Amino acid sequence: MGPRTRAFGLVATAATASIALSAMFAPPAAASPLVNDAVPAELAAALSLTGFSLAATPGTDASCTWRLSAVRLYQELTGINNPRAVQLRALLADSGVDQPGFLPDQCRSGSTGAAGSGAGTAGSPGNRSSGSSPSGPSGPSAAGPGSVGAGSSSGPTGPGTGSSSTGSGTTAAETLGWGTPDRTSDFTTGAGTNGWSLYDGPGHAGNGRRSPSAVSLLNGLLTISGDSGGTSEGMAWTPGQKYGRWEARVKSPASAAAYHSLLLLWPDAENFPVGGEIDFMEIGDPTRQKTDMFLHYGADNSQLHGQLQIDATQWHNWALEWTPNKITAFVDGKPWWSTTDTFTFPPGPMHLCIQLDYFPGDGSAAGGGQEHVAWVKQYPLNSGGSSGSSSNGNSAPGSAGPSGSSPGGSASSGSSAS
Repeated sequence: MGPRTRAFGLVATAATASIALSAMFAPPAAASPLVNDAVPAELAAALSLTGFSLAATPGTDASCTWRLSAVRLYQELTGINNPRAVQLRALLADSGVDQPGFLPDQCRSGSTGAAGSGAGTAGSPGNRSSGSSPSGPSGPSAAGPGSVGAGSSSGPTGPGTGSSSTGSGTTAAETLGWGTPDRTSDFTTGAGTNGWSLYDGPGHAGNGRRSPSAVSLLNGLLTISGDSGGTSEGMAWTPGQKYGRWEARVKSPASAAAYHSLLLLWPDAENFPVGGEIDFMEIGDPTRQKTDMFLHYGADNSQLHGQLQIDATQWHNWALEWTPNKITAFVDGKPWWSTTDTFTFPPGPMHLCIQLDYFPGDGSAAGGGQEHVAWVKQYPLNSGGSSGSSSNGNSAPGSAGPSGSSPGGSASSGSSAS
């Protein structure tokens, strides 16, 4: 396959899900009027084909929400060359979406007042598109230390581990002494998604839909479901941080070929691709027997890539550590991918996102898909020990190391993923 772009859908909090598209281009206070107050008729008609619901009267917080949506859709369509994508991108550009002042500071993640939330509406990253993007410069080799077996991560339930059926497993945090998390979400309370921004709008490249209705909470377990029509969901944990650690306990049952399970970091500044993207768990294999890692960087969306053979239908603890000198991905407390090429590192704060993404180009959605999450945690970089060398002598679970019999992880040379 040729080079791939990474793309994302549209975001809104659940409270703003019904905001009208007609507010997208209403200039916010103190912003330069770079675009028309009304949505151009041609653009409105084209966008309506992607699933937008137009209403006569916008809500009071509509401006930031729909400006974010317009920017994300414009970025998502980069590199996709089918006629509808080309038309939408051109119409959005004509309306000023690509102008520097279109998205003012108060509309970015973490700004007070954005979409009526202290954290603002979160970035909506995601997955690869079916289009192409220019290949980036090669980076260094990023090899994992060993292979990962397919066994379940079982064990007694501990605090914050969600449902008793999930087990607890071995975490990178306890193995490496990361200390106390500064944020934890275990989905056990009545307000289990507080602090999260739920996506609402058209799915990737206008395919399917992202809806808060696809999220459910039961017995301390978060489940994102995708149906046979392409409706699924994603959610973002804002604001983020520059450098730090994140860990989540995830299980991904075998699913329709069109659904991918993801854990990723997305830039608070909403400036993809320059702001980068780190997909430290992307499971696109419908049998869920292998997992990919993608580190995106640069204006041309260059990518470093790694792949791990693992039975992701079982519970595993996926983690990411980002320091000024190294980015390392872990599973069940063991590193499996890393790079020290600081040229590829994100330039600013990033936040965690959980997504079940719909890609009809990968196959049918018949039978749907699910992604289960027991808990997620965020740690500041100065809270404890670090991973040290990527080749620290520890083989990954289920293996005796590179020479073990289990299928192992692998990493690319740093060129754009194929």
